Amino acid sequence: MNSMQAALEKNCKPEDLTELLRVQKGDFIEEGSASYEVRVDRLDRCIKLLVENVDAICVAVEKDFGCRSPRVTKMSEIATSLTSLRHAKKHLKTWMKPEKRKSLFPLNLLGARSQVYYQAKGVVGLMTPWNMPVSMIFSPLTDIIAAGNRCMIKPSEFTPAVSHLMADLFSDYFDFSEVAICPGEVEVAMAFSQLPFDHLIFTGASSVGKKVMLAAAQNLTPVTLELGGKSPVIVSDNYEITKAAESIITAKMLNAGQVCISPDYVYVPEGKVDQFISVCKSTFTEQYPTVIDNPDYVSIINERNAQRLQRYLDDAKSSGCEVVELSSSELDASDICGVRIPPNLVMNPSDNCLVMQEEIFGPILIIKSYTKINDCVDYINDRPRPLALYLFSDDKSEQEYVLTHTTSGGAAINDIAVQFACDDMPFGGVGDSGMGNYHGREGFKTFSHSKAVYRGSKINLAKLFGSLPPYGDKVDKMLDGQLK
Repeated sequence: MNSMQAALEKNCKPEDLTELLRVQKGDFIEEGSASYEVRVDRLDRCIKLLVENVDAICVAVEKDFGCRSPRVTKMSEIATSLTSLRHAKKHLKTWMKPEKRKSLFPLNLLGARSQVYYQAKGVVGLMTPWNMPVSMIFSPLTDIIAAGNRCMIKPSEFTPAVSHLMADLFSDYFDFSEVAICPGEVEVAMAFSQLPFDHLIFTGASSVGKKVMLAAAQNLTPVTLELGGKSPVIVSDNYEITKAAESIITAKMLNAGQVCISPDYVYVPEGKVDQFISVCKSTFTEQYPTVIDNPDYVSIINERNAQRLQRYLDDAKSSGCEVVELSSSELDASDICGVRIPPNLVMNPSDNCLVMQEEIFGPILIIKSYTKINDCVDYINDRPRPLALYLFSDDKSEQEYVLTHTTSGGAAINDIAVQFACDDMPFGGVGDSGMGNYHGREGFKTFSHSKAVYRGSKINLAKLFGSLPPYGDKVDKMLDGQLK
């Protein structure tokens, strides 16, 4: 084992990152654009890494979370990652083909040809979050590899067990000059964002995303930011309230709400709020009969985040908001502050409440009643653009109204969060919820340089048409014809 490999399997130092980037860039230049066969081989090795180490990955994730069922990890992280990798393999040959574009008339009639080549950028830096520590490595990495790049990955310091396991596994399946995991604390993340990558992608909080973008700007490194935000849901008066509540609470409880596209607040028609709450309670109780000792109910990642969520609830109560607890399970103080928080509905909080000012990222759901759907749309448009927007409605004209009068990173009609699982659709934010996207062909293009290639005609048209200096009557006549 060389010194670089040894450093990567422990916590990295900033100087390790600089040396690793130098090695990866040098090998990328020496190799040139990776062939189709090389890219497929790298995708296959990612698939093999996941398939052969399912149990070890599940153990590491549970160690970091304190409680997270292996079924949750297999379903929400490993299976989705494998689907993305196989989708890329299936379509890669088509994505890599140069695209034909139209050449200038009449040059196109005389043999001129125009194409766009998708060329690997080089070395991509990938900064991943703690909430989905496995899929948030492999989902963007799929597109990075498919585009022919090498990759350095800085996982979250909040999931050290997963980070170090991934460092070990990637060293078994990849040379560090191809893909490398770089574990470390906050100072390593800061140094990582300052490296002169050929592209940098960050997933996490908006406050950190701004710092990452500022650091990347010093090297003019292009960035993709996936930042989340407060994703709204509108339940139309024409939609069956039971179906909507079941879908919303089921999706909200995925990973205990620690998902960037989890709904933050729900608009429910006035007069149907009590029914909505009742269905939320019955749905949760059916899916999670208990909270304590239930491996299906995922823990909050750490005490700091648990205390943050408890602060939101305390602030809402002190502001006079009704807070409805969905679970009848009794939790002691240590459970609430250290491991789990039962799901709560916060009813009609004012915009001054903490729960309305920050992304929740936990098992708290805001309920707002409304009378006119236009008011919901106006409220959403008055706030930062969300990563996701959801509408439950059977009225197609209403669906189009909401879709065309709001702006969000993505949207789903009559379902929650499934848009992320569609590998043939781009995933990304807009405005405060991020910039750029990945997944499928769009992801392949994000991590590729679109190189315009023009192949000229054998005939010198400029000379033929008399448009070379010294200019004369031929040029005047040609320009007079074009400038009408």
